[in-house]
Amino acid sequence: MQQQVIIVGGGMVGLSLALMLAKSNIAVKLLEAVKYPNYDDENLAPYHSSFDARNTALSRRSVQIYQKLGLWDALQQHATPILQVHITEQGSFGKARLVAEQEKVESFGQVIENAWLGRVLLTQVRQQPLIELIDGVQVTSLTQDADEVHIEAMRNGEYIHSLKSKLVIAADGRDSFCRQAIGVGVDEHDYDQVAIVTTVQTSKPHQQVGFERFSALGPLALLPLPGEYRRSVVWPVKKGAEAEWLGEENDQHFLDALQETYGDRAGKFEKTGKRFSYPLSQVLAHKQVVGRVVLMGNAAHTIHPVAGQGFNLCLRDADVLVRYLLEQLAKSDDIGHPDNLLAYEQARLTDQQRVIKFCDSVVRGFSNQNPLLKLIRNTGLIAFDVIPGIKPLVANYAMGLKA
Repeated sequence: MQQQVIIVGGGMVGLSLALMLAKSNIAVKLLEAVKYPNYDDENLAPYHSSFDARNTALSRRSVQIYQKLGLWDALQQHATPILQVHITEQGSFGKARLVAEQEKVESFGQVIENAWLGRVLLTQVRQQPLIELIDGVQVTSLTQDADEVHIEAMRNGEYIHSLKSKLVIAADGRDSFCRQAIGVGVDEHDYDQVAIVTTVQTSKPHQQVGFERFSALGPLALLPLPGEYRRSVVWPVKKGAEAEWLGEENDQHFLDALQETYGDRAGKFEKTGKRFSYPLSQVLAHKQVVGRVVLMGNAAHTIHPVAGQGFNLCLRDADVLVRYLLEQLAKSDDIGHPDNLLAYEQARLTDQQRVIKFCDSVVRGFSNQNPLLKLIRNTGLIAFDVIPGIKPLVANYAMGLKA
């Protein structure tokens, strides 16, 4: 009998997971609150918050996942490989460098614009016969008994769907309705930061190098984009500080701040696109499995973007979940058996906790401007660059190959 799974949430994680399941011959009903545009080639940015001005640094493992799904040829058209990573701190002379060639890999990952990633994923979902996309609907009720999960959904204030399944995967974001419906609480930490996100043009070509520059204002990431002079900027700063850099009238002021923080490594910062800002916090669900419901993506864990690991972690979760579901189907027709879902949850803990603790430690560690701590950080960057054995280990974790 054809198994069917319900996914709530059609952002980047929900769409990716739906395709993973369909490629494994598992039918999916995908519920999404946003009404998607009618044409596959439209820009999704105005329609869905997942497909906005931000860019995603896909780890090597994430690229492999999309290759396995047969999506990489389409995604690669708007992706740029990261061949080197340089990590520095303003006011210190230490530098850490990772070079793909030295680590014997083609690249550490690929940077892709979220709007394009969303367009490719949505196009593939619409072409997949095993996926039924039900968009423009709000889930208003989620309950479960021993055998099934029951969902009620409405559109424009009218109930239109009453659905049931042996398994529901909730990928409905940081403020997940489904998470609340199953009674799962969260641990939340507000970093008192917002991330300023934009695209800039520099006078020097990026040469497929990614930069992370820690400063008193916040950790500034510059990532290469298609077009040799275009770079993605992600700059978490203290709440309130972003006001002076948003709006067209502040373009030059923002470029000057970038120049002062980065120096001349990228040449002159010549142009900037529109800036967007997003509040930053860490939100961790107390549980990721309750009965026949699995939390996925930001509904399970929302983390700081400092190391670009959030979406990659979510893709690894999805990839492992599908493997557990296929193993379950090989021995039973109950795809949502709670014991199997709990085994999946346990299997993902080590990777999740390592990434979450690393990102949180980096944010807290580099936010403190105590001179002694700055000296310790500077020494650490130097040690990273010269002590044998550290770079391959860090590179493998960053690429998602040691999950």
